[in-house]
Amino acid sequence: MTRRPFAAMACLAASLAPAIAVVSDVDVAAPAVARHLVLVAGSRSTYCSGVALKRDLVLAAAHCVQPAGGDYMLIEAGATRDWAFKSIAAIARHPEFQIKALLRRQPTADIALLRPAAPLPAAVAPAPLAGARVVMIGDRLVVAGYGVAVRGNGQTGGAIRSAILADIDSSGMLRAHLIDSGAKVAPIGMCTGDSGAPVFAELNREPAVVGLVSWSAGPDLSDGCGSLAGLTPLALYRDWIVDTAASMGSPLP
Repeated sequence: MTRRPFAAMACLAASLAPAIAVVSDVDVAAPAVARHLVLVAGSRSTYCSGVALKRDLVLAAAHCVQPAGGDYMLIEAGATRDWAFKSIAAIARHPEFQIKALLRRQPTADIALLRPAAPLPAAVAPAPLAGARVVMIGDRLVVAGYGVAVRGNGQTGGAIRSAILADIDSSGMLRAHLIDSGAKVAPIGMCTGDSGAPVFAELNREPAVVGLVSWSAGPDLSDGCGSLAGLTPLALYRDWIVDTAASMGSPLP
């Protein structure tokens, strides 16, 4: 992939409209959260968010790295837009992931592990998994992603933004729906580029990954972004993550 401005990285394909970014007026993510993120870029002008579990292992959404989606690279985006491109040596998608279920906004194993060909820069810090923690209704969770702040405007993407969203509908280990419960005028939500965005819960006073964003919707479940976000919780898939990481030569602690 040639080096090019972020604005040239178009939105995910229309068929993957459930892919999402933190929209509305939100702050750039605090360093304690932002340091865990990397950008997953496709050769067909797609991009998503991902989270480092180790400096040689990234957790991402399976629909962001589909076999027919071309080639993929990892990008560590510095504060000055000094992009560091990293080739991917191996990709493992959960075998039970179903794209048709995702497009219907139904629960599916929308997770994948990526092993870069070389370790990520030291500025990228591994994030711990939140163990067997189950997302519960009422949980307030931190979500962070590279997505656009204005739908359809790729120039508003590329910075890691974060928001605190509340779980309003959860089926335990299968799915959770997140929303900005404190919105007064313009709600904070996810949008293009936030697919695969890590969702953090606090563990030992540190952010730990409890799930990944899989899709977003506009008001009243319309197509788009900025309102409801669909979360794929990780508790059900922890064993697969641990076993697959070991098989890829990057065992988790």
